[in-house]
Amino acid sequence: MIETFRKKAEEYLDSAVMLLSELISFPSIQSEAEDSAPFGRDCANVLRFAAETLEDEFVVKNHENYVITASFNDSPAEVGILCHLDVVPVAGQTWTSDPFTADIRNNRLYGRGAIDDKGPAAAVITAMRIIKDMGLPIKRNVRLILGSNEENSSKDIEYYLTKESFPPLLFTPDADFPVITAEKGMVRYEYSGAYGDEQLVSLTGGSVVNAVPERAEAVLKASLAEKAAQLINERNAADTGVRFSIKEENGLVTVTAVGKGAHASTPEQGCNALTALMSLLCELPVQGELAEMVRMLSAMYPFGETDGRSAGIAMSDDISGGLTSVLSVADCKDGRAVFLTDTRLPVTHKSCEVTDILDKNSRGTGKVLLRSEPHRADEKGELVQTLLSVYEECTGLKGRCLAIGGGTYVHDTENGVAFGAQWEDINNMHGADEFIGLEELKKDILIYTQTIYRLAVL
Repeated sequence: MIETFRKKAEEYLDSAVMLLSELISFPSIQSEAEDSAPFGRDCANVLRFAAETLEDEFVVKNHENYVITASFNDSPAEVGILCHLDVVPVAGQTWTSDPFTADIRNNRLYGRGAIDDKGPAAAVITAMRIIKDMGLPIKRNVRLILGSNEENSSKDIEYYLTKESFPPLLFTPDADFPVITAEKGMVRYEYSGAYGDEQLVSLTGGSVVNAVPERAEAVLKASLAEKAAQLINERNAADTGVRFSIKEENGLVTVTAVGKGAHASTPEQGCNALTALMSLLCELPVQGELAEMVRMLSAMYPFGETDGRSAGIAMSDDISGGLTSVLSVADCKDGRAVFLTDTRLPVTHKSCEVTDILDKNSRGTGKVLLRSEPHRADEKGELVQTLLSVYEECTGLKGRCLAIGGGTYVHDTENGVAFGAQWEDINNMHGADEFIGLEELKKDILIYTQTIYRLAVL
């Protein structure tokens, strides 16, 4: 059947592109809740569109615009596929085309959500259509679950699980190939306190907790200008990967640091502008509550360190590697200081092993914002073994199980896994000019058609 499905993927590609283009046209970024729109009007509208598109072909149910489901029939579903139709914002990004109008060029389709996760959702829908149109007998019912809040804490799934349960075989095309079976746990931690009028007036850096901050800025009293300029010259000459600049006006000095951003699960790929700036501030003769907090946190999260060693939380295992930790946000102004950190812990450890140490060392300034335990699925089970086999059949490549630092849509499920849909090609996920290659989309359709065939028909 695989060669038949390969031809079908080619035949159905145009319809998948059309569907994806329509999905992209909805700017489904979370906004203020409204009546019948728990995550904002645009998120609700994209779910309604998907439901109307699928209702003539499948058994469709709308769960109050949190989630919609589409199944082959009315029987209990044994196979679940979890996708999301919400997307991250585009503010502050420079696109070469309208992010909410699909633009095809260079054999790629550009648009927000093209790879995360509207493109994979379109591939799964197309695969289900192929199976249905071919009239193949369904032995296990398949339920497609389309959510609308994956990018903002997955409250959609929390609601869905108050009404329904997940099918026992569950995967999401919201990550990478081949198969992701292990995901690190997560701790997000806040340090905060008040501070008064002092030489360090403010410190800001980073905008989201799950990213290495690319930019940071400190405002100082002008009396520190000469010493700050000297340190900046030394830092820039050392070429640490962070560039500093200084500007003086109205009796104040602004020091800016620019580094390189990265996802918090892979902080070694970035260069933390915030911790670099804090390191510089520690060499200035500044006093006060904010300065003391900066010194404490700079010692715990020194520039260039990403393994949590200085915070006393370094740990590792042979499955998922070492812990990563990032001081990612500073919002210190108007007498109130707030710092946020993001830590990913190995799959054989517990979040309390991190939080207990951070609580002990925070000197009363810290609190836990989020704790998420590691996720690990059964690598020997039917689902994983089938997905690995399908990957090998369709690509000719060796399948293997992966462990990642990020969390996927199935992180809090009992035994779900991530299966695609990203390939090795750079796709600008979450960035400007996000895209999916049309050849990759075609491969996705083939893989998900073969997957549904193996899990639900044979």
